[in-house]
Amino acid sequence: MEHKIWIWIWISSIFLLVTTCSCASRKKYEETKCHFYNQSACAADPESCSTVIQNCKAGENDKPSYCYAVWKNDTKTNTLEIQLKGCFLNNIECQGQKQCKEKKEERKPNGLMFCCCEGDYCNSDILWDPIPTTPRIETTSAKPSRDDNELIHTIVFSIIPLVAVASMFLFVYWVYKRRKIPQFSHVPSSDSSHLGNCSPILSNRPIQLVEVKARGRYGAVWKALHKKDTVAVKIFPPQDKNSWLVEQDIYQLPHMQHDNILSFIGAEKHASVIEGAKNEYWLITAYHEYGSLCDYLKSNILTWDQLCHIAQSMTSGLMHLHEEIPSERSDQYKPAIAHRDFKSNNVLLKHDLTACIADFGLALVFQPGKSCGDTHGQVGTRRYMAPEVLEGAINFSRDAFLRIDMYACGLVLWELATRCTAQQGAIPDYRLPFEEEVGQHPSLEDMQECVVHKKLRPAFKDSWKSHPGLIALCDTMEECWDHDAEARLSASCVMERITWQCRQYNGTALPSLPQ
Repeated sequence: MEHKIWIWIWISSIFLLVTTCSCASRKKYEETKCHFYNQSACAADPESCSTVIQNCKAGENDKPSYCYAVWKNDTKTNTLEIQLKGCFLNNIECQGQKQCKEKKEERKPNGLMFCCCEGDYCNSDILWDPIPTTPRIETTSAKPSRDDNELIHTIVFSIIPLVAVASMFLFVYWVYKRRKIPQFSHVPSSDSSHLGNCSPILSNRPIQLVEVKARGRYGAVWKALHKKDTVAVKIFPPQDKNSWLVEQDIYQLPHMQHDNILSFIGAEKHASVIEGAKNEYWLITAYHEYGSLCDYLKSNILTWDQLCHIAQSMTSGLMHLHEEIPSERSDQYKPAIAHRDFKSNNVLLKHDLTACIADFGLALVFQPGKSCGDTHGQVGTRRYMAPEVLEGAINFSRDAFLRIDMYACGLVLWELATRCTAQQGAIPDYRLPFEEEVGQHPSLEDMQECVVHKKLRPAFKDSWKSHPGLIALCDTMEECWDHDAEARLSASCVMERITWQCRQYNGTALPSLPQ
């Protein structure tokens, strides 16, 4: 009799497991309905403030869809101010959460809160229920009776086979899914399944686009909000997908996490809100309020110390980019990288004026034993092109491409010097390199005539001769933009020279100037 009971328990357990799995497999293809709201859209169009229902489809590779909300606690009025509501793809924090509830106790200065949940309309109500820092003391219950103990034992021994079978099925399913999902350097490649009136939502990243900060030939850079943090989102149009791929590959190389290289957060592709079915490509990085060095110099002047700090950190980033870092492990080897579009617009400034290098859409990676292939040599910004680039006479080797970067580095150092207060007299308005010679929009022929045939370079001001630091910096510039590419200084040498000269001017006793 007892043997038959156990057989019945096993059969029931397997039947229950199969039923549960089949239900779960059906559920993953169903849509989730979420409340949708966007405060920015509401401010622009008050008639759109009413609550909208958003149908959230499962993502690529059967990723489940959840609901989310971002809000702010107004401590003065003791009310909640909703910022965003909508669909949220594949976040393990949301699984099993039937209520949209923020459980973290700490809050950032901007007061923003975030929650996500599972189930239709689960984000209609939101709640902040922080987990207490001290453990709760539970009261002890009365001892169970003998009959209760027998019931507990029966339940426990009935569950054990169910758990064992379930674990086996889940493990097999996990292995299957791992083999099915394509691996691409940990960057998600799924499209957003649904786009409402708000900005597109990344898989695992609810991002609200706030304002455009810059536009260029490869798209626009947005200031954006990711949960409680401010980030930068560079949006590439469909025709520039290759630049998006190159740039994210560069950022994900080993040893690219450097103080003077822009910090990379993630990448994603989306269906364009404006162009319908076409894709647009997002690159998410750290956000720096000062923006590019070019923009900063237009409206600010520099002290000698500030010039030194920017120049040192900028050349440190360029040196790290050019540097080949060997490693005992092949997956930790960092190859040398040529930027190929180095200019003041692609140097960003942090809050303390530390420079970091950005925009690697044209960069070249030099792997040992591999040629540069059929790379097009005449790329970049015309104003910053080296003579050999303008002539179309590049030697397609690693060192040749690195020397092209150093030519442009000399021009950026000149831009810094023009806005430095160490010179005598009034500080002139900011001008781009060669702006006096060829204007603001030179053609390729204009730059060839100026740089290649006439061998002109940006002029040094007489007012710079009164400052020994600026005089030494002029010597460094001339050796960076030398017409003979092989005579140009390396990034490491430029950084050492600038560091030495800045210390020398501040009175630190040092040995002779590095060669």
